[in-house]
Amino acid sequence: MNPKFGKRRFIALAGAAIAALMATASYAQRPADLSQIGQVRMNTPINAAKDISFNQMLKAYLPLDTTFTDESGAVVPLKNYFGKKPVILMMPFYRCPGICTQELNGLTELMKDERFPYRVGRDFEAIIISINPKEGPDLATAKKKEYLDALNQPGAESGWRFLTGNQANIKKIADTIGYKFVYDPKTDQYAHAAGFVILTPEGEVSRYFFGVGYDPRDAKLALTEAGKGKVGTVIDQFILACYHYDPATGTYGPKVFALLQIAGFATVGLLGAFIFFALRADIKQPKLIKLPDGRIVPEGQPLQMPEGKA
Repeated sequence: MNPKFGKRRFIALAGAAIAALMATASYAQRPADLSQIGQVRMNTPINAAKDISFNQMLKAYLPLDTTFTDESGAVVPLKNYFGKKPVILMMPFYRCPGICTQELNGLTELMKDERFPYRVGRDFEAIIISINPKEGPDLATAKKKEYLDALNQPGAESGWRFLTGNQANIKKIADTIGYKFVYDPKTDQYAHAAGFVILTPEGEVSRYFFGVGYDPRDAKLALTEAGKGKVGTVIDQFILACYHYDPATGTYGPKVFALLQIAGFATVGLLGAFIFFALRADIKQPKLIKLPDGRIVPEGQPLQMPEGKA
């Protein structure tokens, strides 16, 4: 073997090993604060288990004084959209080519579903807040028009808001609802979970819906519950009394004890009605008596002798 060739190969292999070790160190580096939403990850890949989450913060109150820019360019506090109706809140970003489009499509399909009787603008408000602070009202206006055209429901424009804002205010709202995402500079995209929250008219976090497809029955029950009697009919309120929300699955299931109670009350009611009408009929029915000759006649009826007897 040529000694010079062996020496060169050794140096090359050693250099490759050092480069690999440096790359591994860079890969293992982690920012000091992983909880910061929207943090730029310069040297490490996105770790979905640590960087992305959607944790249920039930009963938390949204800071309604937080301001955002609406589609017209006006800066408005969130409280302008609360106070009378329950609210659906979703946090995608408008230039998202992937899951954001799917979840917005899922929300639109929910609103169009015949099994979902509520109407945005009439029965509830819907607020979309972009998590990208670089997006502005022009893009929000275009996105609103796109989805209003797809929904095709008169009056929806008055209740479906598409907002943008600065990073501090985006983070404040996202923190409140347990929504954690991260910016990837390599793709200029945000990695995040999918879904939305339902809030009461006072801004209290009431229910969570995860993923990109939403069950119309569960959404109806959630809005009925969040509306606190202001949304839905008496029948809707009665149906809600028969179901309970399971935070683990984000869905509604039957309340077994409540159903047994209702069945018990219904049984007692039916028995009571039967006894009442039976007694009422018995009171109205004249009492029968047996005469000495064997005849049975109503009590108090004038007696008539049988023919042939005097």
